[in-house]
Amino acid sequence: MKLRRPARRATLAVHVAASACWLGLTLGLLGLATAALTTDSDPTIEASVRSMKVFTDWLVLPLAFLTLVSGLLLSLGTSWGLARHRWVYTKFWLTLVTIAASTFALRPGVNEAMTALSAGEPLPSPSDLIAGPIVSLSAYLFMTVISVLKPWGLTRRGRRLRGQEGRDQRKLGQKQSASPHKEVDAEVMRQTA
Repeated sequence: MKLRRPARRATLAVHVAASACWLGLTLGLLGLATAALTTDSDPTIEASVRSMKVFTDWLVLPLAFLTLVSGLLLSLGTSWGLARHRWVYTKFWLTLVTIAASTFALRPGVNEAMTALSAGEPLPSPSDLIAGPIVSLSAYLFMTVISVLKPWGLTRRGRRLRGQEGRDQRKLGQKQSASPHKEVDAEVMRQTA
C-alpha cells in the first residue's frame, strides 16, 4: 500500500506535529517535576504535581499513540518501509518502549505522588518524579535526531528487498529494450515533485 502524495503529506504533518507535541509535553513535565523538587513551597509542589497528573492522564498517551499510528502509516505507506531502514526500525521500537514506560512507570509514579500529597504526606520518591521525563525527553530527542540524519543504512531485510527490486528492474529493462522510448515511472515522479 503506497500513500498518494496528499495523504502522505497530511500523514507526515500529523506525525511531525504529534511528535513535537509529545516532545514539548515531556519538556513541560520535566519543568514541573523540577519545580516540585527544588522548592520548599507546599502550594508550588502540589500545583506542579497536579499539573503533571492532568498532563499524564489526558495528553501523554493520546499523543504517543497518534505518533505511533502516523509513523506506522508513513513507514508502511512509503518506500521507507518499517523494517527496511535501521533508523525507522529503531524509532519504531523506541516509540513502543517509551509508550510502555509512560504507561507503566510515568503515570503510576505521578499518581502515587498525587495520592501522597492528597493524604498530606511528602513525595514518596522525588527522584522517580523527574526520572521519567528525563528518560523520555532523551529518547524523543534521539528519535528526532535520527529522523533528520537517517543514519545506519538498510537492514538485512532492506538489502534483500533492494537486491530483489534491482533484479526486477533489470528484467523489466531487458523486456523493454525493444522499445525506443524510455518509460517514466509515475511513482518516482510523484515523490520528487
